[in-house]
Amino acid sequence: MNVDAVRIAPVGSDEDVAAAVALAREFVALLHERYPERAESIDAYLKEQRFEDMLAAFREYFNPPKGECMLARLDGEAVGIVMLKPVDTRACEMNRMFVQARARGRGLGRALCLALFERAIALGYAEMRLGALDRHVEALPLYASLGFETDPNPPAYAANDPGVISLRKFLLPPEAAPKPTGDT
Repeated sequence: MNVDAVRIAPVGSDEDVAAAVALAREFVALLHERYPERAESIDAYLKEQRFEDMLAAFREYFNPPKGECMLARLDGEAVGIVMLKPVDTRACEMNRMFVQARARGRGLGRALCLALFERAIALGYAEMRLGALDRHVEALPLYASLGFETDPNPPAYAANDPGVISLRKFLLPPEAAPKPTGDT
């Protein structure tokens, strides 16, 4: 019986950063392919979010003390990512959750999310938010199974676009969350 070797870990090395950046760009290409009618709004959103600037300064945005990026490797090859960035001192946002098609069906998306929850709690976040487009058919059931619910107070871009689904999950009751220390 052939069992695939799976490893989920925070992005650390320069090789990890390069793999995460490539996967983030692959995710954006998937968005353009799946949502051709939204190409302009996707590009505008990425520009507003400073996507390329964040990738260029990856460690500043997606490493502790504020951010994180988890990388999934299957038999040593990078096949998935999920990123975390701060919303405020108590809430963070899950971004760019992506697993390559060839690696889907092995539980990597769930494993990435669960690892990100642990890292978010360690960084002092009590709540996680995310925005997904309505045809993210692979991810939306996963998010629901992990306890994400409709965000009653979505960001403006999500509130004004019926194709954007805004979700949130309480990682810990806000009063129980550890105070951010910057040490991880």
